[in-house]
Amino acid sequence: QVQLVESGGGLMQAGGSLRLSCAASGRTFSRYTMGWFRQGPGKEHELVAAINWSEGKIYYADLVKGRFTISRDNAKNTVYLQMNSLKPEDTAVYYCATDGGAYNTGSYYYLTSRSTFTYWGQGTQVTVSS
Repeated sequence: QVQLVESGGGLMQAGGSLRLSCAASGRTFSRYTMGWFRQGPGKEHELVAAINWSEGKIYYADLVKGRFTISRDNAKNTVYLQMNSLKPEDTAVYYCATDGGAYNTGSYYYLTSRSTFTYWGQGTQVTVSS
C-alpha cells in the first residue's frame, strides 16, 4: 500500500506561482511512475503532468506546457509540480497519483493512461484569482 500526501496548494493571483509537493511512502519510490491530475469546477478529471521512474519520459497536458514543470527527488520520496504564470482556469483540486512501481517501463502509453495510477492522494486546492 502506498500513501501519498500533497501540500502546497492555496490562493494565488493570476500570473503568480505555486509549487505543489507530494510525499510518498514506500522503499522503492525511485521505481514509481508519478502523476499530477486536477479537477476544476464543472470539469472532468484530467492528467496535468506525469514522470516515469527513470525521468526518461515526461508528459504535460497542452494547457500547461511551458508553464508547469514536474520533477522528482528520489532521496526525499517526493514529486513536485512547479506552476508558473497561473491562470484562473488552473483553479482546481490537484491530486498526486502513482502506480506504486507496478511496472518498470518507459512506455509513453503507460505514462499517460488513467488506469496506470492506482494510488491517490487526498488532493490540494489551488485557486487562482483574476
